[in-house]
Amino acid sequence: MTHPTALNIVIVGGGTAGWMTAAALSKRLGDQYRIQLVESDEIGTIGVGEATIPNIKNFNATLEIDEDDFIRATQGTFKLGIEFVDWGAIGDRYIHGFGKVGQEFDALAFHHYWLRLRRQGLASDLGDYSINTVAPLQAKFMRPRPEMAGSPLAEIAYAYHFDASLYARFLRDYAQKRGVLRSEGRVVEVLQREPDGHITGVRLAGGELISGDFFIDCSGICALLIEQTLPCGYDDWRHGLPCDRAIALPCASAGPLLPITRSTARSAGWQWRIPLQHRIGNDPVYSSRFMGDEEAGAILLANLDADPLAEPRTIAYVPGRRKQFWNRNCVAIGLAAGFFEPIESTNIQLIQTALARLIAFFPHAGIEPADVDEYNRQTEFEYERIRDFIILHYKATTRDDSACWNDCRGMDIPDTLQRKIDLYASNGRIFREGGELFAELSWLQVIQGQGIEPRGYHPFTDKLPQQDLLEFRANVKDGIKRCAKVMPDQAEFIKEHCVAGQR
Repeated sequence: MTHPTALNIVIVGGGTAGWMTAAALSKRLGDQYRIQLVESDEIGTIGVGEATIPNIKNFNATLEIDEDDFIRATQGTFKLGIEFVDWGAIGDRYIHGFGKVGQEFDALAFHHYWLRLRRQGLASDLGDYSINTVAPLQAKFMRPRPEMAGSPLAEIAYAYHFDASLYARFLRDYAQKRGVLRSEGRVVEVLQREPDGHITGVRLAGGELISGDFFIDCSGICALLIEQTLPCGYDDWRHGLPCDRAIALPCASAGPLLPITRSTARSAGWQWRIPLQHRIGNDPVYSSRFMGDEEAGAILLANLDADPLAEPRTIAYVPGRRKQFWNRNCVAIGLAAGFFEPIESTNIQLIQTALARLIAFFPHAGIEPADVDEYNRQTEFEYERIRDFIILHYKATTRDDSACWNDCRGMDIPDTLQRKIDLYASNGRIFREGGELFAELSWLQVIQGQGIEPRGYHPFTDKLPQQDLLEFRANVKDGIKRCAKVMPDQAEFIKEHCVAGQR
């Protein structure tokens, strides 16, 4: 039976954002609310977001999705981190791994001890001290073994690569089984009521009118409801995030199945490599101020691992965010809310956090301004801190081989980012502020990997005698090396547990 104050919820747009929204709400709300999703096959989706961060596991677990079933259905693979090539300088490479780095000792983070030894020339690369950065370059993967307390194998953090269109289809089946209604058609009119401008319905090209009380805009970059109907304004962040074009082009599988996303910097942007079971994603992301589409396409084709499987598709976007994410009776989720280049795999994460926030502030008997304001404030904070983290990749570089990198190196950056850089550059200190997405270990690996060397380290590390510190370092490094050696190859792991097309 429908609750007397229940809302009729209309989701405009399918794809990953729309069907993640439908799946999450149908699971949480059950049959108390009517949920209807409108999408058009003729419009299609961008299809970004094949690479994720570990929080996606929580989303799937909340939906009670079996991980092996999910991997099979989406041609998925596993991911231990992101490798960055040629970012700080040509020839540099480092990994932003998802797991622990070293071992905390005497209440101090491992990297302070590492910095002490590094100043003496007695520490190898930071990546040698994490299972998440050692194992992927050997194509090794396994799920964590929590019963092995104290071992690096007990706390392996991982995420996924998957085909975004297949994930949307998987969630569509999930949501429809739980009562979500789907309407096929292109929205040609959005109806609003007087005098407050709330949306009351959408009309499809075939004439069907779909009425609702609460609308969720998952229409992608076009932002049909949140911007075209309820103009909210947009913060353009191209000053700090120069890339505004991408080319989507999959190629055939090749080489070992590495559990890692690779981002290789080019002269005016970068190119990713995302290995799935059935293909590799190779999309270049670049700045139209410094590179044309034809040149970007040529660079892409020259750097494929195998034969292309489709025609290149160019996508134009503006990095940034809406000035309001919730306006009247409409909430924007996914690319309708804002766009980050997928360098740190944040776009699907932002869908997930938006849904968690929407559920936390879900309307009761009406839409309260205080709820809307707090939702917008929290979302704005989240976007701005992710912005800072991504800008760091461009700002902290010594590259001077192109106009794009010269511009990035000299650009002004937000004060919030400058404070983090200054704090690390002094004595290697990193502090997470509030609920920002990226924790200390993420900042550590990127800020150090990009070439920012601190002038000092925490003085309390000097309490540990030199010989004890050397033994501590060796034990950590050797333990990780031994654990990586016994891990199976990812291809073998997938073949045994979750290869596509088999049960």
